Amino acid sequence: MRVFIKFFIYFSSLSKYDPYMNKQIPTFFLSDEYFIDEKVNFLKFANEYKVYNDQGAQIGIIKQRISGWQKALTLLIDKRMMPFKLEITDVNDQLQATISRGWTFWMSKITVTDPMGVEVGIIKQKFKFFKPTFTISNPVSGDEIAKITGDWKAWNFNITNNAGAELGKINKKWAGAMKEIFTTADKYNVSIDPNYAESDQKVAIVATAITIDMVLKESK
Repeated sequence: MRVFIKFFIYFSSLSKYDPYMNKQIPTFFLSDEYFIDEKVNFLKFANEYKVYNDQGAQIGIIKQRISGWQKALTLLIDKRMMPFKLEITDVNDQLQATISRGWTFWMSKITVTDPMGVEVGIIKQKFKFFKPTFTISNPVSGDEIAKITGDWKAWNFNITNNAGAELGKINKKWAGAMKEIFTTADKYNVSIDPNYAESDQKVAIVATAITIDMVLKESK
């Protein structure tokens, strides 16, 4: 009888095990400071940004993947309705995360996936007193894990958890020597609390934060 009980407890614990709880996240997301700089490209259809650390070294790139038929449709259809796909890669062109949206007719729903294609977050855009607001939810439970709220100019954003505590900031005004390194059109800094756990939740939050400018541009 005791053996049966032990086996029951063992298999019950297995059924509750989450294989993604303790998995190693991509090294790109182990940083706490990200500096994003838009690559100037006139007459462009797709956006592209370079990502740097706080030492000024490039650690990645964000690219918008757009097909030929999408380029043609952008001349005919409001881009706010069209799907988009953003890929975050490291300096070795290794995929770190993907952010994608399907066709939409109102406030967009965006999916964050890891390099294996597993969903790690769901982003929903909200309308809140002319301030851009995005919620990030667990794709399995649906629980909100973070919220990103901007000012009316969409220049500065606060990142908070579901209890309202601050997790980080997004700021378009850089301080110190870093502002002298970059000279292109659109740039901003994403800062995450160093004490925040290294998990898929951080992947979802950082991926959303560093692509926020692209998402807003595709929603206007």
